[in-house]
Order: sequence, then C-alpha cells, then structure tokens
Amino acid sequence: MRKRRPQPSRPDNPNRPNTKRTGERSEAAFLYQASQRRFAISKPWGDSERYDFILDNRPQPRVKLFRIQIKCTDCLRADAYETRATYSVGRRHVPYNKRDIDFIAAHVVPLNIWYIIPVEVCTPQPMLRFYPHRQAKKMRLEKYREAWHLLDPPFPNPPLTIHACIDEDYPEGYVPELETEPPDWTMGPAGD
Repeated sequence: MRKRRPQPSRPDNPNRPNTKRTGERSEAAFLYQASQRRFAISKPWGDSERYDFILDNRPQPRVKLFRIQIKCTDCLRADAYETRATYSVGRRHVPYNKRDIDFIAAHVVPLNIWYIIPVEVCTPQPMLRFYPHRQAKKMRLEKYREAWHLLDPPFPNPPLTIHACIDEDYPEGYVPELETEPPDWTMGPAGD
C-alpha cells in the first residue's frame, strides 16, 4: 500500500504558523509597550530599512532617537527561546551592527516578555537565546529582560547632591556677597 504524501498547508489556513504574521503581532505589541511608556514612535515607510521603528525618548533640551529592530520567538528549542540578530543578504545571514540599528527588541511571544538589547551586545554573538523560565541570572541576555530603562531619557536636571560641613572658625555674621574684597584668611578668620 502506497503512503499518502502529506499535503502542504494552504496559505489561507488560519492554523498554519506564519512567521511574518507573528512578527507583525510582535510589532503591534511593541507599539503598545512603547506608547505606554510615553515614547514618540515613528515607522519607516516600506520594508527597506534595517530597523522597524524609531523611538524618540523626548529628553530636553537634546533629542535622542533610537533605531529599533523587532525580533520575536514563539517556540522552545533545546530549552531556550531563540532568534537571530541578523538580516539576510541573498543566502547569507549578516549580523546587525551599530551602523544598522541601535537596539534589538526581542519578544518571547508565549510569555509576553521583552528583551531590550543594545546591538553591540548582539554583533559578536548574533544567535540570541533566552531562558526566562530559569532562575539563573548569569545567562548572557537576562540582564536585558524588560530593560526599557535603556531607552529612557536621561534626567533633564539630574538630582543634585550637596556635601557640606561646618567651619567652626567661620566669622559670625560674615556675608560674602557684601564684601568688595575677599577676606584675608592668612591671619585666621578673626585676624588672629
């Protein structure tokens, strides 16, 4: 008896896994996450750029724009969720670098977890493996889990720390703004 060949799944089958649609859903999820964090978001026209979004973190007085590439993964492989920080040129996989993008936002779809990874971390090792189900914090990329703070603007007026002490020899009633000449401290504060 001859075995029947399995029929390829049809493109219109809603149960067929479709990586492009999964990626589109992750892009929509990123839009939601970034807009909840009050970023201004731009999307380049078409698919010709190496990045999917431009984030404006709106710092004052200097504007900083970040080029973000979205990557997603939705299945476990060898106990890890994995994706590549690469783009295709013909049949080659070329790692992203600082000229292409600033960050990769990797989405672990089943757990709805985001990894915000600077591209310079990905360039030497473009295979990205995520272990969100493990407790070990020593995994290479775990420190980037939900690391949205890497995209946050710096404080426009950073907190100021004042260190002070009391000088017991400081002359009582002395107001430096009213002096026309600086005091002569060589003899001591009271002229001793």
